[in-house]
Amino acid sequence: MVCGVYICSITVKQSNAGDKSTDRYLNVDTKDQTCPDITGVEESQLQYLHYPKPKTFTRDECACNPVRYFAILSMQRSGSGWFETLLNNHTNVSSNGEIFSVAARRSNVSTVLDTMDKVYNLDWFTSASKNDCSAAVGFKWMLNQGLMKHHAEVAEYFNRNGVSAIFLFRRNPLRRMISVLANSYDSKAKLLNGTHKSHVHSPLEAKILANYKPTVPVKSLVQELVQVEEDSAKAISYFNSTRHIVLYYEDLIRDRTKLVDVQKFLKLPYRELKSRQVKIHTGPLSHHVANWDEIKKTLNGTSYEKFLHSSY
Repeated sequence: MVCGVYICSITVKQSNAGDKSTDRYLNVDTKDQTCPDITGVEESQLQYLHYPKPKTFTRDECACNPVRYFAILSMQRSGSGWFETLLNNHTNVSSNGEIFSVAARRSNVSTVLDTMDKVYNLDWFTSASKNDCSAAVGFKWMLNQGLMKHHAEVAEYFNRNGVSAIFLFRRNPLRRMISVLANSYDSKAKLLNGTHKSHVHSPLEAKILANYKPTVPVKSLVQELVQVEEDSAKAISYFNSTRHIVLYYEDLIRDRTKLVDVQKFLKLPYRELKSRQVKIHTGPLSHHVANWDEIKKTLNGTSYEKFLHSSY
């Protein structure tokens, strides 16, 4: 009987050892499983499909969901905030805001590239993050936030890592200038109950901010309009070799099918995109500046005269 018990105990130990060995094998096999076959994807698109492995969480069942990388390249007061809320209204998009507004993140090329690595690895957390099953992840980047300074290195990074660029500009830089002046004033005056808001979500707030009429410096007006156009053209030329799309705020306002083009560009399933933001300056420009007659006199007869009559 003693002998029988001994033999039984040995058998049980060997059986348990075998089970543990099998468990380890299954775990490894599960971790190392490959993602579904992507032979149906055009070869030219393969470099834009990514499978991030975040350090801060596990994507679990979404690990094999491909993610596309993008960056919104724009200028202040060009509609990028509104445009980004539209993108983030898509259940599969995470656009993480103006991350290079913090000077330390653009202090040198290394910090710029390291910051982008963190964003595209899904380790950058904002209220817009949909990390588990994101189909597209990116951020918005103003031209004057180190982008133009480090354009060569950034373009090389975009091309090497399959990042698509979305340019967003305004067709009417005069309207942008007025918006910049008004926003700069409110950052100090704080017209909305002692708080500064670059973007608003109610018609009342928009009306309060629109009541302020800035004075446009006419002596440098033409020169500044020329500079904006040159900066826009230069940015597009810097990233000409990168997969990109050029959008204009006015076109997006007038023709919402442009948002379909954006979703196609990012290879996203179509969604009707909405934003809670309310436009501040509406109607004729003459309603929003203090020195309209001077502005007209300065621009009449120039190639920029057309900007006086634009409704957006």
